[in-house]
Amino acid sequence: MTSVLVFGYCLVISLVVALGSVSAQPTRAFFVFGDSLVDSGNNDFLVTTARADAPPYGIDYPTHRPTGRFSNGLNIPDLISLELGLEPTLPYLSPLLVGEKLLIGANFASAGIGILNDTGIQFLNIIHIQKQLKLFHEYQERLSLHIGAEGTRNLVNRALVLITLGGNDFVNNYYLVPYSARSRQFSLPDYVRYLISEYRKVLRRLYDLGARRVLVTGTGPMGCVPAELATRSRTGDCDVELQRAASLFNPQLVQMLNGLNQELGADVFIAANAQRMHMDFVSNPRAYGFVTSKIACCGQGPYNGVGLCTPASNLCPNRDLYAFWDPFHPSEKASRIIVQQILRGTTEYMHPMNLSTIMAIDSKT
Repeated sequence: MTSVLVFGYCLVISLVVALGSVSAQPTRAFFVFGDSLVDSGNNDFLVTTARADAPPYGIDYPTHRPTGRFSNGLNIPDLISLELGLEPTLPYLSPLLVGEKLLIGANFASAGIGILNDTGIQFLNIIHIQKQLKLFHEYQERLSLHIGAEGTRNLVNRALVLITLGGNDFVNNYYLVPYSARSRQFSLPDYVRYLISEYRKVLRRLYDLGARRVLVTGTGPMGCVPAELATRSRTGDCDVELQRAASLFNPQLVQMLNGLNQELGADVFIAANAQRMHMDFVSNPRAYGFVTSKIACCGQGPYNGVGLCTPASNLCPNRDLYAFWDPFHPSEKASRIIVQQILRGTTEYMHPMNLSTIMAIDSKT
């Protein structure tokens, strides 16, 4: 069964304080790019199989209805917004994103995408990252009609931007099927180098579009999600090959970010150790209040990891006891743990500083 998006992932956050001249303007705009870990409903407006628009998705969301988020409740962007006192961003494709709502920011993320445009092609009509960046430019043109070009530039330059990419390029591309096109084209080390080079172009384009502080998290433990345990593990241990992919990708990502910072002459890009953040509760779930990090709350088959979460799936009664909501995505409680490390984690998790420190520094400029 094709995966819809992976728990392993790449997160990027670009930070800037929005101090615009419009009285209705919030203190910070927030922009979100990436895959299903951060999609707040754009795919609900698309003809695609990568959707979370049916129960029990959203069962613990305030409305108790599906919202397009691949979560039982709030997702990572929602939780960052809550921590920073921001209004949650709307999907860019939502007809509600008009007028003063544009000042809040926008969510461009689309489930199924990766760094490469051929990642996720099996999901048909999704918004690949290059298209997301084009929509970001379109957004700025729309906003300038309300606050002018200079006001728009200031808001974007001083906004918070979150981007999550990378895991799907392995699970929904290189390892999607045996002898995939990319696995025939590249050895794993060469593929990782190619991904890093392409991701660098994405980040540089994001910078060119206005991002000035960017938090980048590498892939999480891709081999440990219930979907991979169900299909690739006989013992319940994390899949060695996918874990190897993460161990190759993450250090090279950090190295690339350091190079970009040197080129730009500033600490624009901040590295987050997503593998460490996730492995804390994956390897010791009970220490974080979970009964399991192997079995998904919603799903079927071994580890509830086969197929998708649907109204016919097994459903756990208490989502807070499960690290994974569905075969690929963390529960809201697990996402809260991740966001706390992003905000307040030590240098073991965040280098050279965490999000709270960055924001405190930026508030003085």
